Amino acid sequence: MKNISVACKVAGLAIAGIVSCQAVAADLPPRPDYAPIVKASVAPFFSWTGCYVGAQGGFAWSNTGYDLDIPPTPNTGFNFQLIGGVAGGHAGCNYQFSNFVVGIEGDLEGTGLRGRDFGLGVTIDEIKGKWDASVRGRVGYAVDRLLVYGTGGAAWLDVNYSRPNLDSQAISKLLNGWTAGLGLEYGFTRNWTFRVEYRYARFGSQAFPFTTGSERTLRETEVSTIRGGATYKF
Repeated sequence: MKNISVACKVAGLAIAGIVSCQAVAADLPPRPDYAPIVKASVAPFFSWTGCYVGAQGGFAWSNTGYDLDIPPTPNTGFNFQLIGGVAGGHAGCNYQFSNFVVGIEGDLEGTGLRGRDFGLGVTIDEIKGKWDASVRGRVGYAVDRLLVYGTGGAAWLDVNYSRPNLDSQAISKLLNGWTAGLGLEYGFTRNWTFRVEYRYARFGSQAFPFTTGSERTLRETEVSTIRGGATYKF
C-alpha cells in the first residue's frame, strides 16, 4: 500500500506539471507556421525580339555627274554634288537569341537632295531628289538595352533631272542600287528605342533621253546619310 501511495503522488505531480505548462503556453502569442519569404528584386530582362515602327530624319550628301548622249560619250560632262535633308519612317521585325539580334527592316523617306553642275559657270544640269527607300537585313550584338548593328540591302532613289537654262523639260527616273551601314540603338523603355545610323548607298547609271539638245547619261551616284530615329516596339 505504501508503494501505491507513492506512485499516486508522483502521477499527481506529473499531471499538475502538464496542466501548468499548457496554461503558460496558452498565454504565449501563437507561433507562425512558417517564416515569411523575402523575394529579391530582379530587374526585368530587356528583349529586342518583336516588330516595330518608327520615324527618322537626317542629312545626306551625294557625288554624281553626267556624260552626254545615250550610250554616253566618255568625259563629255561634269561631276557635281547634291546635299539635303531626309525624313520619313521605318518598320521591321527583330529576333534575339542570346546576345545576337537578327531582323529585317524597310524604310521610306522624302529627300531634299539637290545639286547643280555649274559646269560652264552657270546652271546647265540640275537634279532634285524626290524620295528614297530601302529593304535591308540587320545583324547586331546586344548588351542589355544597347544594340550595335550592321545593315545592308537593296535601295532606290527617285530623282528629277532638268536643264533649267536650256529648256523646260524635266525627266523623273528611279535609280536602283544597294546600301550598307552601321548603327547604335538604345532601349530607354520596354517599348521605346532611339537610334543613330550612318548609311552609304550606291546607285547605277541611268539614261535621261531629253528630246531637245543632248541626251544625258547620269553616272553612278553615291549617297551618304546620317540619320537619327525613334522607334516604338510592340
